[in-house]
Amino acid sequence: MNKIKFVFNLLLLLCISNAIYSQATNAFQTDINAFKKIDSLQPPPKNPILFVGSSSFTRWKSINNDLPGYPIINRGFGGSSLPDVIQYAQETIFKYHPKQIYIYCGENDLAMNAAITPENVLERYQTLHSMIRKELGKKIPIVFISLKPSIARWKLESKYIETNQLIKTFLAKDKHARYLDVHAAMLDEHQEVLKDIFVEDNLHMNAKGYAIWIKVIAPTLLK
Repeated sequence: MNKIKFVFNLLLLLCISNAIYSQATNAFQTDINAFKKIDSLQPPPKNPILFVGSSSFTRWKSINNDLPGYPIINRGFGGSSLPDVIQYAQETIFKYHPKQIYIYCGENDLAMNAAITPENVLERYQTLHSMIRKELGKKIPIVFISLKPSIARWKLESKYIETNQLIKTFLAKDKHARYLDVHAAMLDEHQEVLKDIFVEDNLHMNAKGYAIWIKVIAPTLLK
C-alpha cells in the first residue's frame, strides 16, 4: 500500500507541476493572440518603428497620437519580463521586420523575484539583443529605454540604477544601439522620484509621466 501511495503522490505531483508549467508558459498567449487579431483586421505598416516590452508600453495607448507622423507599432504586453519577450520574440518583434526597435523591459525581472540581480537582467537583455542582431541584422537601430523610478518600487531604486548602468555600458559597444535615459528625467532636484506622474498604483504613469518620455524619445525616432 505504501508503494501504491508513493506512486500516486508522485503522479499527482507531476500533474501539478505540468499544470503550473503550462500556465506559466501560456501566461501571455492571450496578449499574443490579440496582437494577431489586430494584425488581421488592420495590416501593420511595412518596416515600422516597434515598441516592445512590459506594461509601461502596454498602457501607452496614445503613443501614435503622442508621436505623430511615425509608423509606430506598440507590442508591449503587461507584466512581462525579459524571458517573456525572448519567448515571444517571433510574434512581437521579428515578424514585423522593423526599421527601429525600442525596448522597455527588465523592471519586472527585479520586482518579481528578489533573487534576480542586475547582472542577471543584463544577461537576459544580452540574450534578447543577440537574438535581434542574428535575426534582423547588425545595423538595425535598437534603443533600450532605461528602467524608470517609481514610488511603488522605490526600494528597488539602487538595483534599477545598477541595471541601467550595466546595460548602458554594454550598448556602448554597439554603434547601432542606444541607451535612452528616462530615469533621470523622472527625478526631482533632490534625486527623488516625482510624485505627480503616476496613476493610483504609484507604479504606472499618467499623462504627465508619458509627457516626460515623449520629450526624451521623440528626438531619437527615425524619420
